[in-house]
Amino acid sequence: MCGIVAVSGVPGAAQQVFLGLYSLQHRGQEAAGIVAVGVDGSARVHKAAGLVSEAFEAEDIARLPGNTAIGHIRYSTAGGAGLHNAQPILVRYAEGELALAHNGNLTNAQDLRTRLVEEGALFQSSIDSEVIVHLIARSRRAGVEAQIDDALSQLEGAYSLLITVGDTLYAARDPFGFRPLVLGRLGDATVVASEPCALDIIKASYIRDIEPGEVLRIRGGQVEKLRPLPPAGAPRPCVFELVYFARPDSHLWGQSVDRARRAFGRRLAVEQPADADLVISVPDSANSAALGYAEASGLPFELGLIRNHYIGRTFIEPSQAGRDFKVRMKYNTVREVLDGRRVVVVDDSLVRGTTSRGLVSMLRDAGAREIHFRLASPPVRFPCFYGIDLPTREELIAADMSTEEIREYLHVDSLGYLSLEGMLESVAASGTFCHACFSGEYTAPLVDIERGYPAHVGCG
Repeated sequence: MCGIVAVSGVPGAAQQVFLGLYSLQHRGQEAAGIVAVGVDGSARVHKAAGLVSEAFEAEDIARLPGNTAIGHIRYSTAGGAGLHNAQPILVRYAEGELALAHNGNLTNAQDLRTRLVEEGALFQSSIDSEVIVHLIARSRRAGVEAQIDDALSQLEGAYSLLITVGDTLYAARDPFGFRPLVLGRLGDATVVASEPCALDIIKASYIRDIEPGEVLRIRGGQVEKLRPLPPAGAPRPCVFELVYFARPDSHLWGQSVDRARRAFGRRLAVEQPADADLVISVPDSANSAALGYAEASGLPFELGLIRNHYIGRTFIEPSQAGRDFKVRMKYNTVREVLDGRRVVVVDDSLVRGTTSRGLVSMLRDAGAREIHFRLASPPVRFPCFYGIDLPTREELIAADMSTEEIREYLHVDSLGYLSLEGMLESVAASGTFCHACFSGEYTAPLVDIERGYPAHVGCG
């Protein structure tokens, strides 16, 4: 998963984008970058590895003047790690300097890349996002907007995009609307971001979601709609955003993320009750679900696990190496809460199972008498090809193991998942969702997979 932010129509736009990226840090921790465009159309870029706080110093922001800026944070997924794969991408082409930031994953990127290379294109990175740049630059249509339209019409999969050509900003979302993208206002300036929490930090007001298939032109803070992309049927925003990825203080698709997770927890308590003394969460992404479980079950909610917030999320670390050690670095137990007690542990999801197994061992060491593990989502059995770094099917613990086998692997007294039906009914008011990682029902065509290219998952 990646995070993107843009600001148009205010001096020092890069400073506002920098703050917005801070609020989206949960969406990626490997690299961060900003491109700022001056009133003369010239662009400057700064990219660096690490967290936003590590990637930028005050002097870096000062060297990014201009009224328009876009920013990106990522973790290594499609294309792998390395600063050469960091975004935004900045190139010069016939119509001026072009910058691009992408959240999502193209399911026909390898097919397009092969064709472009055969036509003579030279790639500087291994990320799918660079394909979009080449499609724009090599389009035979007349004018920037026609070239962008030509490029977007060739894409399959998930993409929320920010593009600048000169000081004009373009924002687009794929026809299925897999990844979130919202529009905000800051005085006379326009803000676009992956989540509303990026608006809050700069005191911008939320205007609306950018719709699936919508393409916007923004210049000097003024917003105009361009020709939309061909519709793809009912929108399919990613339900895993509500389960895990989005910040609980965000609103996505008319739905409070916190309230969605509480609803998951309440339904989980009905479907998977436990004879226990208390409920704890695996902080922080499961806090809301655990509160919902406690509310519905009548069990007290306690703080049995404490998270060290200065350690990166284990789920989005680019390598499995060192993951078990990071569990111990990241969490500690509260023995006074756990000792001799029967504990319901609520987590948002179970992917590989390595983190959960380490946590269970820690809870046992702290004296927990019984551990009843509850997941506020269904079993993750399939990889995501639409922008979330869920691993290959071979690495997914639920792909080939039964619930009982997973229970034995985790060394818990009982294990229960929220049903797919229960999850979707909990957020039915927000419409239909993509749930391919749970069900294997892929909506957008998996062109590269069908043509025998190696699978690429994740963002950018």
